[in-house]
Amino acid sequence: MDVKQKAMRAMVAQFHRPHGLGGRAAGWVMAHRGSNRKRNVWAAGLLDVQADDRVLELGFGPGIAIAAMAGHATRGLVVGVDHSEVMVRQATRRNRAAVRAGRVDLRLGNAEELPELDAPFDKILAVNSLMFWDDPVARLKELRDLLRPGGRIAIAYQPRGPHATDETAARVGREVAGHFTTVGLTDVRVETLPLKPTAVVCVVGVSPGP
Repeated sequence: MDVKQKAMRAMVAQFHRPHGLGGRAAGWVMAHRGSNRKRNVWAAGLLDVQADDRVLELGFGPGIAIAAMAGHATRGLVVGVDHSEVMVRQATRRNRAAVRAGRVDLRLGNAEELPELDAPFDKILAVNSLMFWDDPVARLKELRDLLRPGGRIAIAYQPRGPHATDETAARVGREVAGHFTTVGLTDVRVETLPLKPTAVVCVVGVSPGP
C-alpha cells in the first residue's frame, strides 16, 4: 500500500470514528458539506417531530439533525448517542443553548451498547449509522422496544465511495424495509432524496400499538 492509499484509508476512518485533530476536521466537513446538511435535515423532517416529543438519534455526528429536531421539540427532549468523543463535543457546542436548557442530552455510546435511556421515545432517527451495526435486525428490535406505541423510526442512508450509485441506495432501502417488517414495524415506506454524489434513502416505520 503506497502513501496515498494509506492517507485515503486514514481519512475514511475519520468519518467512521472521528478522533483527534483529524476527527475535528472530519466533523467540520460533515457539518458544512451541503449534501450532508440537506440529508440530515430532510431525514429529521420525515419524523414530523412535535413540540412535546421525546426523540432519540443514534450516530448524531456534528449535531445537524439534533438541532433541527430540537427546534421542533420545544417542550420535549432530544437525546443523542454517538461513539465519538469529538462528535459529542462538537454537537454539544452546536446545540449549547438547548443543552443548557435541558432540551438536548448528548451521550457517548453506540448502538451495540446503548447507555441507560429513559424510554419510551416518540421518534428515533439514525443517519448513515446502520452500516456500522453488527446485527441490524437485533438493533432494530431494541430500538422498536424503545418506542412508544405509534412512535416512528427513520433510518437514512447515503452510500459513499467510488462505486456507490443511486441503485446502491435503492437496494439498501429495500433491505432495510425488509428488516423493519421482520421486527414488526408497520406502515413501512421508503423515501428518496435525489442528491449528489448519490441519492439518499430513508426507511420510515411505526411501532405497533399494544
